[in-house]
Amino acid sequence: MTNATPKPLQVGLIGFGTVGRGTWDVLRRNEEEITRRAGRPIRITWIATRTLDRARGIDGVNLTDDPNTVARHPDIDIVVELVGGVEPARTLILDAIAHDKHVVTANKALLAQHGNEIFAAAHARGVMVAFEAAVAGGVPIIKALREGLTANRIEWIAGIINGTSNFILSEMRATGASFASALKDAQARGYAEADPTFDVEGIDAAHKLAIMSAIAFGVPMQFEKAYAEGISKLQREDIRYAEELGYRIKLLGITRRARGGIELRVHPTLIPSKVLIANVEGAMNAVLVKGDAVGGTLYYGAGAGAEPTASAVIADLVDVTRMHTADPEHRVPHLAFQPDQLTDLPFLPIGEVETSYYLRMRVDDKPGVLADITRILADREISIDAMIQKEPSEGESQTDIILLTHRSIEKRLVDAIDRIEALPTVRGKVVRIRLEDLS
Repeated sequence: MTNATPKPLQVGLIGFGTVGRGTWDVLRRNEEEITRRAGRPIRITWIATRTLDRARGIDGVNLTDDPNTVARHPDIDIVVELVGGVEPARTLILDAIAHDKHVVTANKALLAQHGNEIFAAAHARGVMVAFEAAVAGGVPIIKALREGLTANRIEWIAGIINGTSNFILSEMRATGASFASALKDAQARGYAEADPTFDVEGIDAAHKLAIMSAIAFGVPMQFEKAYAEGISKLQREDIRYAEELGYRIKLLGITRRARGGIELRVHPTLIPSKVLIANVEGAMNAVLVKGDAVGGTLYYGAGAGAEPTASAVIADLVDVTRMHTADPEHRVPHLAFQPDQLTDLPFLPIGEVETSYYLRMRVDDKPGVLADITRILADREISIDAMIQKEPSEGESQTDIILLTHRSIEKRLVDAIDRIEALPTVRGKVVRIRLEDLS
């Protein structure tokens, strides 16, 4: 006598764009494997999309242009939200939770800004919200932080978590292109949106970092505390000089336990070229996590795209399916720590952050200029680790000085730069880029 096949878990998709279609395709293609892993079949039975033509021809699925139908349908067990943005996604997810649906979402902006509200609502109703696809696409970093590294006290996370910016920086380094030229190439290849602001100004990365920071340190989601600085002002000379000094420049999201609180910052960063994450090129993502017991662990892969992101969405569907009938108190908490065990540690303003720096300044080629600069730094207890002074071009009376500093509190460095820019021998603004050795 054989056991009957368990009743399929019914899934409703809200949004049928690139990721929605990828989720359908991967779920169908790997249906047998996924069923064996989940313990019961997972079926997409409803799809809500504004562009119904995109979903025509899909067999055995109910189609609607009203997402509320999916959020509230009595037969649906799991709602997958793939529309992106804050509204109407927030309202739809809260509605689905109120109707006792589990939720799977890839929406990092929504979770970073309203995750606390959504998780509290889900906890109150005893349903799950799964969001692996919200950070780093197909790279299973959320599961690693919530489960794989649960024995560790996480010390810091540093991640390349925006593929668009990483592609642009890779092109600038490889070809010597300007930012504007590399951005145009990224748009032509489909890596960058027509309006790339969220990607190139660090906002997208800050959304993802806020989620990882909450899970790593057991704090409520606080995106508004993140410092975000993008790559749009980065110049090719600095990429070239960094290379000469043995570094690569990457847009990094960094969150770290520090004296007095937690750092939460996204900005261009010099990384030693020998470090693995410095060699992540193109549109790929990578996240380096430092735990006290395990040391450093690196997670690498495609951070976007139809099937890589679908891989994470379906992994969440399998997790929810496995835990569907479990006592809510015995499920993995949304932010890894039990809801009543979250702590309200402060997040440090950027002026209180301690790191090293790359400084480039255009100066008159005269005796005593370097001495004046180093004196200003020394007065603020900022010591120099390395220096390049370029020979002036023939017929020129100015040259570039490049300094790498040891670690310093940022507000001291900002004050020193103000004093250096006021020197009569220094021309224009000092270029400052933060530096991390990731050791």
